[in-house]
Amino acid sequence: MHPANRRLRRWEGAALTALCLCLLAAVAAQRRSASVSRSLIRLHVLAVDDSAAEQAVKLSVRDAVLDYLAPRLSGAESAAEAEAVLERELAAICDVARSRAGERPVTVTLACERYPTRDYEGFTLPAGRYRSLRIVLGEGRGHNWWCVVFPPVCLAAVQREALRPAMNPEDYALLTREEGWELRFRSVELWGELTNRLAKWRERAS
Repeated sequence: MHPANRRLRRWEGAALTALCLCLLAAVAAQRRSASVSRSLIRLHVLAVDDSAAEQAVKLSVRDAVLDYLAPRLSGAESAAEAEAVLERELAAICDVARSRAGERPVTVTLACERYPTRDYEGFTLPAGRYRSLRIVLGEGRGHNWWCVVFPPVCLAAVQREALRPAMNPEDYALLTREEGWELRFRSVELWGELTNRLAKWRERAS
């Protein structure tokens, strides 16, 4: 075999091996991301705008909704159970939000949203797609507020420990970045960032 052809085949083999490794890493990251997402329900409150008055209204709505949900979600043992409660309570949640929103229009939905990476007390949620209780005040052009409504992290004194009961040990180790899980967290984070960007690109293209 000609030396040039031999070198080319070696290069092709190395490239194929690298591609296979990348695909395996992507599949693992996607599975872990989906596992984390299935365990949580996030809360997303969007203010009318960034004025101090509207930001204060946003926080007032947040507090009222969390106070309303706390006893109703206290018996939920899984994200599926919590989601069922939220679906039943959507109209009531909207009423609670309106009671603090004054004349502002309020929209409450339960759907999947894409989030950037977000740090909390003692753990980090990687970028990705999560089930979300979304409350929009007016046109929702102001800074938003994010938290986790299940498990009840928003009101927990120690957020990291509030997370533990709803997570399997591997997902908990990932989110709290226990020793040996940093690289896997980064791979899941990169996967979420990539899918978020692709979703935005599709939205702009449509």
